[in-house]
Amino acid sequence: MTAHLGPCGNFSSFQESVWSVLVVQFLLALAGNGAAVYHFVSRRRSWHSGVVYSFHLALSGLLYSLTLPFLAAYYYPPKDWRYGAVLCKLERFLFHCNLYGSIFFVACISLNRYLGIVHPLRVHGRLRPRHAKALSAGVWVLAGVLSAPTLYFAELEEAEGVRKCLGSAALRRLRWFYPYSLLLAALGCALPFLLTAFCHAAVLCTVLHNPHLSQAEKRKVGLLVGAGVALYAFSYLPYHVFRNLNLWRRLLPPAAENCAVSSAIHATTQVCKILVNLNVCLHPLLYAALADTLQSCCGTGSTGEERAERVELRPAALQPPPGSPRQLVQPVGGL
Repeated sequence: MTAHLGPCGNFSSFQESVWSVLVVQFLLALAGNGAAVYHFVSRRRSWHSGVVYSFHLALSGLLYSLTLPFLAAYYYPPKDWRYGAVLCKLERFLFHCNLYGSIFFVACISLNRYLGIVHPLRVHGRLRPRHAKALSAGVWVLAGVLSAPTLYFAELEEAEGVRKCLGSAALRRLRWFYPYSLLLAALGCALPFLLTAFCHAAVLCTVLHNPHLSQAEKRKVGLLVGAGVALYAFSYLPYHVFRNLNLWRRLLPPAAENCAVSSAIHATTQVCKILVNLNVCLHPLLYAALADTLQSCCGTGSTGEERAERVELRPAALQPPPGSPRQLVQPVGGL
């Protein structure tokens, strides 16, 4: 379909350099997530809950990284979508599936660590890897259901002879897409963020009050927890806020639109999209490679094969008094 530009134009000049960023992100995401998936598949004899969630997080990033070359080619000047309406809808669907799948798997990892560190006795022997696999399947289904409407809203739009693959919706459907976008922000971002932030805060409190950990170990855990919250707060949250602000300004009557404000909102939205894609590159480092830091700081493994796959925690409240036999508590499923 053909679109008519509003009084402020299309703000396309900002996007001319996006393609080079997407190329770098593709290379990093493909290498990082591919290495993580290979590591989980080939080097783990048995999977505990933490590995299950981290594997699915890496798999989600790997699948989405395969769509980045199409986006890079799309943004390469002159910007033009050459792959048809079907691939446009598929790319938008995969973007949302990866986005919300990643958010949900990060929440699962955070909850798993919270249970294993803060409440090891309550969950000991109750949660198994099969539970994590079932929950992971549910996450994929939920992410797919939440993303399914994009197959309807995403479409090609032609303006000034340029074909655009819309990331939101055409103007005629925008009044229906806006409530859907608000719903995604609430269910797909805000609620998981509150859960993730609570779990991270509880884990950090438990670790900081454990006298059996050194200050260096506490700093390592604090850095890991802080990095997870910061990555969430500086990518997922701003993206959802400015995406909905951008949709809101598109719904304004032409006479009420301030071009300077609209340009700033649009540019910030594009930056937030880049930051969201950057998560695909950083997740393998934060939730796969650095996971061992949390394990090593919180305790040591047991015997045999469990030593490699499970973690024993030493919460201060559960330590025996001086002179009594030392007792370690295993969290369920590892961290």
